[in-house]
Formats: sequence, C-alpha cells, structure tokens
Amino acid sequence: MKKFVMVLGIVFSSFFATNVYAHCQIPCGIYDDGARFTLLYEYIATMDKSISKIKELSKKTDAYSKNQLVRWVINKDKHAEKFKKILWQYFFTQRIKPVSPENKDKYHKYLREVELIHQLSFYAMKVKQNVDTKYTQKLIELLKEFEELYTGKKDKDHHH
Repeated sequence: MKKFVMVLGIVFSSFFATNVYAHCQIPCGIYDDGARFTLLYEYIATMDKSISKIKELSKKTDAYSKNQLVRWVINKDKHAEKFKKILWQYFFTQRIKPVSPENKDKYHKYLREVELIHQLSFYAMKVKQNVDTKYTQKLIELLKEFEELYTGKKDKDHHH
C-alpha cells in the first residue's frame, strides 16, 4: 500500500508539473525576438544588481543579512540559467537555422551567431561562479553584438 501511494504521488506530481520554456517548440509561427532580447537585458540587469547586493550584504554578520545574501545568490544564479535557456532553447534551437557552407556570407553570419551564443553562455556561467560585474558588462557587450548581427540593425541607443 505504501508503494502504491508513493507511485501515485509521483505520477500525480509529474502530471501537474510544468516546465517553463522560452517558447514552444512547435511551428506556431508566433515569435517575438524583441521580447526575448528585452528579457535577456533584464536578466543581465538582475544579475548585476544581485552582485551588488551580495557584495553589500557580505560585509554584514546579522542573521537577516545572511538570509538575504543567500537569496541574492540564488537570484543571480537563477537569472543566469534563464538567460542561457533563452539563448539555447529559443535562439539556437528554433531561430538560427543551419546554413550551407556554400553560401559564404550567410554561413559566416551563422557561425558568428553560434559563437556568440557560446560566449554569452560562458559568461553567464562566469556570473554564477563569481561576484564581479566585469562578467555582466561582458554579457551586455556580447548581447549587443549578437542582437545587431541577428536583427541586422545597428542600434545606437539601446534602451535596455
């Protein structure tokens, strides 16, 4: 009986469990690249603020500050993961299509987009490992380059 209840609990939990994805992976045709870029910039800003709060709270010794410190670390790491998820599940998997090397211009762009996604993911990982805003600044720099390459628009006034 105990096993049955446990199995039933697992089945019930998995039935109602949901995963959050950057976008569905069916060909619905509803995409909003701009919204994804806005989210990516917001995630960087959140990681950056988290780093500042971690540094500030690390100097304090009271229980409340320690509790908040842990929460800011979790927040920073969670947003780094969300950032990578959009890069890989939305852009890499769904939006950036493989290109034949015979089409040199498009292939060069494709390779640079893939390279930038890898670099962005690497620096998101560095944000998780460190508390240095040089990594969030690198994310901004690389994301601007990726956005300009991906959209084909050079935006002088990033409002993100």
